[in-house]
Amino acid sequence: MDASFGKKEKLKSQKLIGKLFTEGSSLTVFPIKLIYLETPCQEVSIKAAVTVPKKNFKSAVHRNRIKRLLRESYRLNKDIVFNNTQENFAFLFLYLGKEIPAFADLESKMKLLLEKFNARIHEKTNA
Repeated sequence: MDASFGKKEKLKSQKLIGKLFTEGSSLTVFPIKLIYLETPCQEVSIKAAVTVPKKNFKSAVHRNRIKRLLRESYRLNKDIVFNNTQENFAFLFLYLGKEIPAFADLESKMKLLLEKFNARIHEKTNA
């Protein structure tokens, strides 16, 4: 598994993003919320997007910084999910905090969140 976050892995479909908000399930490990939805087959098993609310961060510079940190922490830890699931999913990472996080904190929370997601998926498939 390569540790890149290429074009094919990015979630860009407005239709699918809308569906995520209406039908998706969510998990939270503060300050990150993961909204996910099982999707029909696609070229990669997981497509992901990140978002930071304008309400909490008026400055685009700060929003973009947090989005870069979120994407990087996902890129480094996505193998936790890729190696443990056969289904296809759409992920949306939503940043809930009120201040700009340190990368180390964000990365540890991302690991916890992805492990929590794995636990939930395995629970569902074994039930």
